Amino acid sequence: MTATPIVRPADLAALIDHTILKPETTADQVRRYCADAIDHRLFAVCVNPVFVPVVAKALAQSRVATCSVVGFPFGAVATASKVAEAERAVGEGAGEIDMVIHIGGLKAGDYDSVRADIAAVKKACGKALLKVIIETCFLTNDEKRVACVLSNEAGADFVKTSTGFASGGATVADITLMRETVGPEMGVKASGGVRDFAAALAMVQAGANRIGTSNGVGIVTSVVL
Repeated sequence: MTATPIVRPADLAALIDHTILKPETTADQVRRYCADAIDHRLFAVCVNPVFVPVVAKALAQSRVATCSVVGFPFGAVATASKVAEAERAVGEGAGEIDMVIHIGGLKAGDYDSVRADIAAVKKACGKALLKVIIETCFLTNDEKRVACVLSNEAGADFVKTSTGFASGGATVADITLMRETVGPEMGVKASGGVRDFAAALAMVQAGANRIGTSNGVGIVTSVVL
């Protein structure tokens, strides 16, 4: 995987999923996020499933992708529910899905179930890209490696650090570990606590090729002194 050198904030734009997932989010706020993503040439807008039609409509004439979350934020729902959620989101216009793994299943060593959960959602995605949120703050380093391997085996396109709703977010150490585990072909998304240019740049340098942040505009318009 050959990355474009990042030398200024605007260079990060094509790597940013502009994210708005708080429960109090309104449709008007989502539309503003979409307008900002178009204006600043961000990669995607990531929202809760209820807003997929709003985002798909707002972004229809742009190159910005529509992204939705599945099994969010705990991952502790039945596979059938995740599949239905993914199918509906894709059917309503989502081109990317960020799903949360069954964290408890992973920690219990039920690897076949975790792999099957991911594979079922991947199948439901069809041509849509699938990112797998492993929620690194709850895992040991060995568990993080296993989660990455299972995601790869299940056909996922990316592994992703965090939901942003747990006790910790992305770290350089975790991005380094994840990139080393999945190799150059699979995507790695840094999400959770990436709020400024310096943090985003550090994640890219560590191996991330996508950044999830609610401050996408602030990052790409910031001034490096």
